[in-house]
Amino acid sequence: MVKMADKKHSILIIDDENTNIDALSGILRSDYKLFATKSGEAALDRARTEKPDLILLDVLMPDMDGFEVLARIKASEETMKIPVVFITGLTGVEDEEKGLSMGAVDYITKPFKAAIVKARVKTQIMVVEQMRMIEDLSGRDALTGLANRRRFDERFALEWKKALREQKPVSVVMIDIDHFKRLNDEHGHAQGDAALRDMASLISHEIKRSTDLATRWGGEEFVGILTDTSLGDAVALGEAIRAKVESTLIKNVSGGADLSVTVSIGAACVVPSACNSTEELLSEADKRLYEAKQSGRNRVCPRTV
Repeated sequence: MVKMADKKHSILIIDDENTNIDALSGILRSDYKLFATKSGEAALDRARTEKPDLILLDVLMPDMDGFEVLARIKASEETMKIPVVFITGLTGVEDEEKGLSMGAVDYITKPFKAAIVKARVKTQIMVVEQMRMIEDLSGRDALTGLANRRRFDERFALEWKKALREQKPVSVVMIDIDHFKRLNDEHGHAQGDAALRDMASLISHEIKRSTDLATRWGGEEFVGILTDTSLGDAVALGEAIRAKVESTLIKNVSGGADLSVTVSIGAACVVPSACNSTEELLSEADKRLYEAKQSGRNRVCPRTV
């Protein structure tokens, strides 16, 4: 987890008045990375591309008011989790109630007071960090540190929709440790746990792009989501994982000779459409994994859906 002091968090300022943008920038630029836009439509695009940690949103704008912008931010899976603070000259209780009921986290009133702006922004950034820490822990497998099934399902749904829009391929590699039951039976469950941790480290070293995701699927099985990746590239990555595992000895927790293990891998690829689904892609990868096992293990078997 990156601590707040280690990076500048990003803030998107949405206001149609240059004077307001300049005032907020003057107050915040030394502590945060800032983006600014003057219209609702442009702001929605910027929020999707920049993924800011916080949005400061003016209520009164000519093309699309802040309430509509907020509604659209909260309606999009790409932006719905970004906290929004309204900046406004409106002082009516009903306006504040409306914004808060729609999902705004706070209000900052004009004219701006530097100490108030800094304090309220800092509070929201702290909340963002706390929520990310909780989300990160809830989405990780306790033994290996990889993403768990919950995180996998959330991420796969998002990447599938993105690939559907852009008509780009998504690949899945399904990885299983060969003869894992025998390893547990002969060397004990502590050794099996050590093997799982080592496998997770090896797999995450290969599945390392920020757009990809390595997951502990359950038991001795792992799954990787590979975005914008052809079947050929998925097979090449799978082969790199297989070769790395085969050439790496697992430390014997009992102090004896180090152990060697192998993995079998199924790979599948698809360009998302109305005629296929995430379930079908996973099913095909699982079938190829079964084929790899039946063909002698320690191999990669591919299939295009």
